[in-house]
Amino acid sequence: MNDNKFALPIHWNDYEDIAMELYEKFGDDFDESKIYRIRFTDLLEWVLSLPNFAGTREQSNEGHLEQIQSAWVYEWRDNQ
Repeated sequence: MNDNKFALPIHWNDYEDIAMELYEKFGDDFDESKIYRIRFTDLLEWVLSLPNFAGTREQSNEGHLEQIQSAWVYEWRDNQ
């Protein structure tokens, strides 16, 4: 994960940044099919726990979580 204390905050619409952080956190524990089967309640908690994440639970919505899932799949594919 990014331990840089000078890193910019991550917001809900920073899908690629969130996906990179999730990939760094979970690596190959989740492949494409597993990523798409993650419950949004779990994904929401994981995103909120990321370092430098500045969004709130109230700002989240299904569209953001779907975009994050898709970006995470692309990040996973790029690293295979």
